Amino acid sequence: MNKPELLVTPVTIDDILPLAKAGADAFVVGEQRYGLRLAGEFDRETVKKAIDLGHSNGKKVYVAMNAIFHNDKIEELKDYIQFVSETNADAIFFGDPAVLMTAREVAPDMKLHWSTETTGTNWYSCNYWGRKGSTRAVLAREINMDSILEIKENAEVEVEVLVHGMTCMFQSKRSLLGNYFEFQGESMEIENRKVQENMFLHDKERNNKYPIFEDENGTHIMSPNDVCIIDELQDLLEAGVDTFKIDGLLKSPEYLLAVTKAYRKAIDLFFEDPDLYEGQKEEFLSQIEAIQPPNRPLDTGFFFKETVY
Repeated sequence: MNKPELLVTPVTIDDILPLAKAGADAFVVGEQRYGLRLAGEFDRETVKKAIDLGHSNGKKVYVAMNAIFHNDKIEELKDYIQFVSETNADAIFFGDPAVLMTAREVAPDMKLHWSTETTGTNWYSCNYWGRKGSTRAVLAREINMDSILEIKENAEVEVEVLVHGMTCMFQSKRSLLGNYFEFQGESMEIENRKVQENMFLHDKERNNKYPIFEDENGTHIMSPNDVCIIDELQDLLEAGVDTFKIDGLLKSPEYLLAVTKAYRKAIDLFFEDPDLYEGQKEEFLSQIEAIQPPNRPLDTGFFFKETVY
C-alpha cells in the first residue's frame, strides 16, 4: 500500500508553511475567476509564491480552474494556462472541457485532474476523462464507501476523495442574494474572500443553518454539517485511494491546521500498525470534536448513509 497524498486547501498564502509542517503533502490554490468554491483567493502573484513555497518544502501545488465557463471567458483560458505552466504548477484542476482542450494546445505537458464535484460517480467516467488526458479523478461527494472502493478497483487514473469539510448542496450561476438586495433597493457587497459567517439559510424544522456565500461563480448553499471520517479511514487506505482532501472552505487557518495535524497522525499511525490506528481512532475523532464550531456538527456524509441534505 502507498500512503495517500494529504491535500489541503489553504485560506491564505501564510497558511502554506504551517500546513506543510503539519503534514500536508499538496495544496490547491487559485482565484475565483477560474476556480470554484476556493478556500481563499490567490491572485497570480500569490499563486506563484504558493508554488515556490510548496516546492521548496517538497510539496505539490495544484491550480484550480474548475469553474463552469461561459463564452466571455474562453479567450482568457489560454493566457491563464500559460501562466500556470510557467509557474511550474504540478497540475490543473478542471471540470470544463474547454480547459482540457486549451491546455492541450498551449501546455500539452501540464497534468490535469478532472474535478466536477458532481459527476465523478462511476469508474467509466473516470476512465473516459483519463483517456482524454486527465491523470486524476475527483470523486463526487454523494457516493457511498462501496462505490468509492469499486471505482478505485477499476479506475485507470488516480482517485481523490474528500475526507473532511463541508459540501456544496446547491449552486446557481446567478447572484441570487445580490439580486434580491438590489431588488429591495439596498446595496450589498458580495465578496467570497470575506468570511461570511452570518449568511445562512435557516431550516427551522430541522434546526439547521446552511451557509451561503456568493462569488464570481454565483451563489453557493453549503451543507449544515462537516464531513469527518478520521475514524473511518481503514477501507480507503487498504484500497489505495490516492488522495485525501481536507477542504478549508469557510474555515479558520487555526482550525485547518489542527485538522491537518490530526489526519496526518491518523494516516501515519495506520501505516505504522493498523491495530494502533484502530485503537486510537476514537481519540482522533474526539480531538476534532473538541475544536468543532458548535453550529457545525460532524457526520460521515454519504459514506455510510443517505443524509437529509
